[in-house]
Amino acid sequence: MDAKTSDMKATGGLANTESTATRRSRVSGIDRALQVIDYLYETGSPTGVYAIAKAIGAPLSTVYVIVDDLVEKNMLSRNSDSSVWLGARLYHYGLAYARSLDFLNVANHEMHNLSRISGETVQVCGRDGDHMLVLAMADGPGHFQVTSRVGTRVPLNWTASGRLLVGHLSEKERLDLFEHCAKSSPTGRAVIDPAVLSASAKQALDARISIQAGESDYAVACVASPICDDKGACIATISIVLPEQKVSDNPERYTAEVKASAERIETVMGWRSHS
Repeated sequence: MDAKTSDMKATGGLANTESTATRRSRVSGIDRALQVIDYLYETGSPTGVYAIAKAIGAPLSTVYVIVDDLVEKNMLSRNSDSSVWLGARLYHYGLAYARSLDFLNVANHEMHNLSRISGETVQVCGRDGDHMLVLAMADGPGHFQVTSRVGTRVPLNWTASGRLLVGHLSEKERLDLFEHCAKSSPTGRAVIDPAVLSASAKQALDARISIQAGESDYAVACVASPICDDKGACIATISIVLPEQKVSDNPERYTAEVKASAERIETVMGWRSHS
């Protein structure tokens, strides 16, 4: 009896080990697939399998299998030069996700309204880890060109929106964040001192306005206001992107317009209880 019990335990242990190994293998496969997709998203252009494998630190043979599987499932697409890019299936998932978010629908409507009122380009931005992410954009009627399109990720310390998006965090959280993510900008004008960034983030959120000029792009300014949920956390921003000179000439106008838009979004979403 003891021998049988021992055998059963041994068999059960082996089964559990195999089950655990299977689960680990499955998770590893999913993780690798996500690494491939994330790398393509962050790179922003079609890339060869060898470059992907090198970038994510995975065996080339493994990445070939994963890429072939993702292409077959239409999660990735393969170009004539054998490079791969995000597939149509991901686009459809994104559309379905966007439709499910009442916030984005409300913000998108207000974004276009603000663009019409201000006559300038307007963006709705959110946070993606150490970066600000452009979620939506309405081009202004003029010839002024904005380099940051939908999907652009910019270090938090380069932008007016980036400061607002972390302004609700504790001082320690803000300092820790800026200590490892603050980077010099192409113009060399972005603040990189964690203490200064932390203080300005809190001040900007309290004032519900943040302005930056020439920090990420030459002669380009951004006037942003926070969109806060019912707990006071900044979940997104709405901002006017325009020539630096226009802000210098009439800052009050753009400040008032963007703050009013942010407040309307919060009101529609039922989040104004925090103010």
